Order: sequence, then C-alpha cells, then structure tokens
Amino acid sequence: MIGTLVLVITVALSATALFGLVTTALNRPPSRVHSVAVGICVALIVVQAAIAAYRVLLGGVTLPEQSTFLIYLAVAVCVPVIALQFATAEPSRWGGAVIAVGAIGTLVAVLRLQGLWIPGVPGA
Repeated sequence: MIGTLVLVITVALSATALFGLVTTALNRPPSRVHSVAVGICVALIVVQAAIAAYRVLLGGVTLPEQSTFLIYLAVAVCVPVIALQFATAEPSRWGGAVIAVGAIGTLVAVLRLQGLWIPGVPGA
C-alpha cells in the first residue's frame, strides 16, 4: 500500500461523504457531480488495489492475514459503486445520504487495509 495514496483516498472519500450529506440537507437528489465524485474515489481505490494485489499475489509480500486483506480490497472497490447505483436508481433527497454512507464504509475499509498492511511489511 502506498501511504500517500491512502491519504488522497481518505480525503476524496471524506469529501464525497460530506458532499452527499450537504446535498441531502439541501433536499437535492443525486446529480452527475455525485457520479463524478464516486468515480474519482473508485479510480483511486482501483489503482491502490491493483498495486497492493500485485505486491501480495506476485510481488512476494507476505501478510499475516492475507485472505482478509484481499477481501477488504474487493469490498473497498465494490461498496462505492453499489451505493451510487442504489442512490441513482430512484433519485430522491436521500440519495446523497446513501452515497455518504457508502463513502464512510469504504473509508473504514481503506483504513483497515492500511492496518492490515503495516504488520506484514517490514519497513512499511
């Protein structure tokens, strides 16, 4: 895992969650801006997941909880996409809250990934 990229992902997910909550408070349904925000977050997570998966599966990095780590990677990629799908399936004022909850859940998964990574990598 790349520490700087984790920080960027954390900021992006936090901003997306805040934006979702603000639009919910303003009684606005999800818009294209929500889709772009979630898309940026997912793109960042996919880059991080690809790098981490390569290092774990082919790069020789051994983690104490390797299967748990790989499951969290899959969850981190899928949750924002699923949240966006639910939010836009029936646009209402609560769509932003659905996106916010998905972003917060993904943020927890990314932070957990970072916690799983550190013990298994010497000097990380």
